[in-house]
Amino acid sequence: MLRFLPNARHLLHVAGPLQRCNGPLIIAPFTTTAPASLKQLPPRPKPPPESEIEESFLKGSGPGGQKINKTNSAVQLRHIPTGIVVKSQATRSRSQNRKIARELLAARLDELTNGTQSRTAIVAEVKKKRAASKAKKSRRKYRKLAEEQEKEGEEEEEGGEDEDELEEGSRSDEVEEKTKITGSINTTGTQVISQGTG
Repeated sequence: MLRFLPNARHLLHVAGPLQRCNGPLIIAPFTTTAPASLKQLPPRPKPPPESEIEESFLKGSGPGGQKINKTNSAVQLRHIPTGIVVKSQATRSRSQNRKIARELLAARLDELTNGTQSRTAIVAEVKKKRAASKAKKSRRKYRKLAEEQEKEGEEEEEGGEDEDELEEGSRSDEVEEKTKITGSINTTGTQVISQGTG
């Protein structure tokens, strides 16, 4: 949302950073840079040249209805030098499946040539570390919660014994008070209560 302020040479940009200028109005773009501490992933691998690829179109199978089963929208690529074969029928569109199949083939070739240094291996390792960190954090949380519950249980047990002793003492005091208060009923049927002094 942009607003011009009357008699002012600057722009109030509600959704982002401000820049003051004397000339034309300039809006600073948002930056979405990752923190420098994160390890940079290698670039996505490029697909091999078309001369090394043998492409064929197949009928799809599985869910998707008649459109999938009757049209040749599934794409199968074979990399001639290595013999790697990939098949894509992610969508009903042949052109999208061609693009996806080339990306899959490029990733498979990257795994073959770079091994543990390939993009897919590094991404898998990062995901594995995140999952392990998340699980560790969860275990730590529930361990702390269990320790707090145990501590509260111990305090309740210790506090419960003291409360029992206090309750027994207060009950005996109540019994003594009741014995001190004596009541008698007069002849009119009303109860007269008198409290003893002793």
